[in-house]
Amino acid sequence: MSAVLVLNATYEPLSVVSLRRAIVLLLKDKAEVIEAAQSRIRAESMSLPMPLVIRLVYFVRVPHRAGVPLTRRAVFVRDDGVCQYCGARPPRAEMTVDHVLPRVKGGITDWENVVCACQRCNTRKGSRTPEEANMPLRRPPFRPQYCAVVLLSHVSVHESWTKYIEPVPGGSIA
Repeated sequence: MSAVLVLNATYEPLSVVSLRRAIVLLLKDKAEVIEAAQSRIRAESMSLPMPLVIRLVYFVRVPHRAGVPLTRRAVFVRDDGVCQYCGARPPRAEMTVDHVLPRVKGGITDWENVVCACQRCNTRKGSRTPEEANMPLRRPPFRPQYCAVVLLSHVSVHESWTKYIEPVPGGSIA
């Protein structure tokens, strides 16, 4: 695994860094290993456990937690690629982002108003609300938490990270 979860001194997830960056933090005594793989990293004069999760020694104040940006890919990840109307899991090319309250009725493009939908359901629903179309949502849309930034990044989530990353409401971590 080439990605390492970085925790603040308070065990809050901060970011995901490369293995190389994690080793630099460890060698400079700025972090400590919390979870490690069985394998080790060896150099001529030392050997370190392969870090999976590290914790910063000193607390880092995060001045402003940026929200997860609303993108098509992020909506698909949040909804696990499942149509929120019928439960189908077609290929990503056949998925759309649907406004629960249609824009023609005053709906806005916001985390709480968009869901993943297959083309068939999106067409069937049209410019109606789910109630008007008699198409109930499988799960109401929600704004992902900050920790979802880790989930929405391009790295796969290691099973050892699950105890440090709070579950996303209605979603899965792994």
